[in-house]
Amino acid sequence: MSHNGSVLRFEDATFKYSNIHTILDEVNFTIRRGAKITLMGQNGAGKSTLFKLIMGEIELYDGYIHRGHKISVALARQVIPLEQWDMSLREYFSSQFQEKVYNIDPRIDDVLNIVHLDADKKKHIRDFSGGQQARILLASALIRKPDILLLDEPTNNLDGEGIEHLTEFLKNYNKTVIVISHDAEFLNAFSTGVLYLDIFTKKIEYYVGNYNDVVEQIGLRVLKEKSKNARLEKSIQEKKDKANFFAKKGGRLRALAKQMREDVEEFEENKVDVRRDDKTIRKFLIPHQNEITGKLMYISSYTRMYKGKEQRLDVDINITKGHHLRIIGPNGIGKTTLLSKMADKNDEGVSTHDDVRIGYYRQDFRGLDFKKTVYEELASVMPRLDEHKLRSTAAGFLIGKEMINAKIGTLSEGQKGLVAFAQLVLLEPGLLVLDEPTNHINFRHLPVIAQALHDYKGGMIVISHDDDFMEEIRIDETFDLAN
Repeated sequence: MSHNGSVLRFEDATFKYSNIHTILDEVNFTIRRGAKITLMGQNGAGKSTLFKLIMGEIELYDGYIHRGHKISVALARQVIPLEQWDMSLREYFSSQFQEKVYNIDPRIDDVLNIVHLDADKKKHIRDFSGGQQARILLASALIRKPDILLLDEPTNNLDGEGIEHLTEFLKNYNKTVIVISHDAEFLNAFSTGVLYLDIFTKKIEYYVGNYNDVVEQIGLRVLKEKSKNARLEKSIQEKKDKANFFAKKGGRLRALAKQMREDVEEFEENKVDVRRDDKTIRKFLIPHQNEITGKLMYISSYTRMYKGKEQRLDVDINITKGHHLRIIGPNGIGKTTLLSKMADKNDEGVSTHDDVRIGYYRQDFRGLDFKKTVYEELASVMPRLDEHKLRSTAAGFLIGKEMINAKIGTLSEGQKGLVAFAQLVLLEPGLLVLDEPTNHINFRHLPVIAQALHDYKGGMIVISHDDDFMEEIRIDETFDLAN
């Protein structure tokens, strides 16, 4: 046991990627054993960087990180790397340990039960749906029974039941948990404190209390900072006016004016750097392919997974212009598989209009070429290349000069999501096929995206576990694969 039962302590910790890009500036905080902590901060503040520091994957520039004696740390990542997709489930779990683990099966069964997944251990990772892979990622961190469990957006691919299950597990987990998440209800159920990473001061503040309390405390602090600034602004302006008046008079008053200008500088320095909230993407419209009429897609039969076996069923669904269809069903029933067959036009039960352009949003972003730049990927979908349109659309999705020339593979999951949405706008599709369009997207952008989908005049097929988001979108028909 270390320092007062603390499991982790940052002491004067400074981290920078370069001389101009500092993430942490002399940060101090202590986390006690068994604490359940939410890590908050704006996009780009460095939340994932903090996780890497705790994991020991990167080194501090200055200062110390004290971990308790023999403390083990595990991180549930957001995605399974492509190079592990050919592993069987058993091989994947075994690869989480440095040394060989004998009789690993009971341990695998335990963690699969916690994440609510009934799976064949010989099955390959690539054959699991996105929702199932999310559970596997979570289980791969749990199987090591770490003293500090780090979770990065763990609810992203889980349905309601999965989130409930995870919440119960975290409430009862007697070790330390640090979570990055935008899901307030989920966080509120188990948080005992919040680490707030401030993108402007590069400091981390530690607040005690559940998530809602802390968000309120931070909100009050922002209000206080704003009113303090307003008062300072007023006296700054008065001093400036007087200084200008005295300076014009000359003589002895000029010295007084100089003194006043120095006061103004000091006041300026005392202004608090109020948190400028994350920017939100601009409102946007997805133009639809105007010239196409009649049936865009007809579904006469589909395949689903039923009690571990494939089952083919007949159905009668017509997608025409302006028709919005939502597909629902439990994790693993085959929603993603059905969607990818629709988008690729390769299922005998699905017939598609020859000329329709399909805008396909994949939850794992495998439709994007990770080796290409953002610019190349955006240009590749445009019916006619229009440089100005490409750049202004990109800017609306917060894709600036630097990011547009970056390779897709270097982007965060959230940034890949914004590139995928920018592609949908530039493609001008006749039919949208959307697989979990809210995954990895900052919650501030969701109302803007919901509005664009609601207003979309082409055909649409969507899967989403986010009911709040779906309530904002016009849906004409719901197709339940489980019925």
